[in-house]
Amino acid sequence: MAQEVRGVIAPGKNEPVRVETVVVPDPGPGEAVVKIQACGVCHTDLHYKQGGINDDFPFLLGHEAAGIVESVGDGVTDVAPGDFVILNWRAVCGQCRACLRGRPWYCFDTHNAKQRMTLTDGTELSPALGIGAFAEKTLVAAGQCTKVSSAVSPAVAGLLGCGVMAGIGAAINTGNVGRGDSVAVIGCGGVGDAAIAGSRLAGAAKIIAVDIDDRKLTTAREIGATHTVNSRETDPVEAIRELTGGFGADVVIEAVGRPETYQQAFYARDLAGTVVLVGVPTPDMKLDLPLIDVFGRGGALKSSWYGDCLPSRDFPMLIDLHLQGRLDLGAFVSETIALDEVEAAFERMHHGDVLRSVVVL
Repeated sequence: MAQEVRGVIAPGKNEPVRVETVVVPDPGPGEAVVKIQACGVCHTDLHYKQGGINDDFPFLLGHEAAGIVESVGDGVTDVAPGDFVILNWRAVCGQCRACLRGRPWYCFDTHNAKQRMTLTDGTELSPALGIGAFAEKTLVAAGQCTKVSSAVSPAVAGLLGCGVMAGIGAAINTGNVGRGDSVAVIGCGGVGDAAIAGSRLAGAAKIIAVDIDDRKLTTAREIGATHTVNSRETDPVEAIRELTGGFGADVVIEAVGRPETYQQAFYARDLAGTVVLVGVPTPDMKLDLPLIDVFGRGGALKSSWYGDCLPSRDFPMLIDLHLQGRLDLGAFVSETIALDEVEAAFERMHHGDVLRSVVVL
């Protein structure tokens, strides 16, 4: 029987979000209903609210979440009611050309729940990234549920559902940061700081954090940066080269998503080094680089989709590292809030006042 729960809706472009009653249907084949315990406030949700993703309003926001599986539909075998899970927005299909080549982290046919949640008047909702977790309960494809240890706090576990996984994966999975490497991270928000944490996990010898906000640079150092550069005051390319013996970093991770910072990343890497783009650009942005420099500097220019993660592999591993005290996920949580405080949290995030606000239900 369908249930009515509270959820945070973005009714129209740039309109304030509001808490509405959401109708959650029983799970159909391959689906699951999850009781949400915590959900992070991510920039992607703000992009949805601003109409930067698409105009399929109204949106049910929230996607960086953890909770308890309440019920499952026919054919679901990987999770069961009572399981503690982190939700992911790339449920792999197992059948596309990437999956069949043994590269499921590139899955080209990820899937979501087929049924739609609605408002009480029948208006269909578009769940953010196929999840919609600023709600007491949500309906997802069962493949979007990754079971992890219930010993972890939901407020930190959910962060792996998007931003923290994107950053850690950009360093470890996409950038292949290794022991003794030098790494520069441009942009020290949640994703950039997670890339710093990932580089530290991978054994990087030098981790250079770059940002225009000294507050963010202080946090970056607490998370694992060995050096910091305020790019409002100093040319970041020259600073990174100076800190790496004049050569540039082995891996430069761009976590802003702008042409000018990408160009900085390109020229701040060593010859044959790697640039990883994990910051999300807008469709109108263009990049202008001399092709001879692309050829002459060698190396690799990569983009990182969701940290090129495989949730079934990476989420449990990272939760175990957190429980062992080797990865401080709690450092990313600036505050915990209620459902009706999401609009104010967007404002704080927009001004750089928090690393992550987390809705706790």
